[in-house]
Amino acid sequence: MQERHENLRTLPIAGTTTRITLAPSKIIAVGLNYRDHVQEGIAARPAPFSIPLEPVLFAKTPNVLIGPGEPIVLPGHIKDYHFEADRTDIEAELAVIIAKGGKHIPLEKAFEYVLGYTCFNDVSQRNIQNADVSGWFRGKSFDTFGPIGPVLVLRHDIKDPQHLAIGSRINGVVKQSGNTQDMIFSIPFLISYISRNFTLEEGDIIATGTPQGVSPIQGGDRVEIEIEGIGILDNPVVQE
Repeated sequence: MQERHENLRTLPIAGTTTRITLAPSKIIAVGLNYRDHVQEGIAARPAPFSIPLEPVLFAKTPNVLIGPGEPIVLPGHIKDYHFEADRTDIEAELAVIIAKGGKHIPLEKAFEYVLGYTCFNDVSQRNIQNADVSGWFRGKSFDTFGPIGPVLVLRHDIKDPQHLAIGSRINGVVKQSGNTQDMIFSIPFLISYISRNFTLEEGDIIATGTPQGVSPIQGGDRVEIEIEGIGILDNPVVQE
């Protein structure tokens, strides 16, 4: 069982025969970081809101991580709540993998702390996310709710991470189509900002937000997250 767990956190480094094991101390995700996503008024924020003045941060726990081809499992106990319409969404995101620890990282040195980039799917159970008094934690952190991959592309192999096409498909149908240039807060700003609040450690993951078009999934679906220069992260969906 332990071997399988480790395999789910292991990714090849693009262009090499080397693999890297992902073992983050934390996964820091950024909400509402694309203007079009803010404006579509998704179910995760039922109250009126506007463009955030500083990054909206939340945590996902490491148990969410699964690799390419592994199933996203929709929790069976959600049915016990008898929601009028239960909804779990996919969110295509660019993930930043931290190369070394740092605190109060200067903006101009932020990229020095980046090991590389990969695709991430911030799977979100909306009913729980909206209902929990404590916030987004539980609805974002069910087992398997963080597919990652298919490869890690090293920092120097992506010329401009703020100019990458990003999108998602469900059963081959395009749901999201955006570009990382549309982020409200840039990657260097996020690294610097986050490190003022929490010490970043080697291997930590920052999920940088999603463009508009987040869409619900159900058992039997096939989900693809694609980012230019990285590839396609492909996962089936099953109902527990």
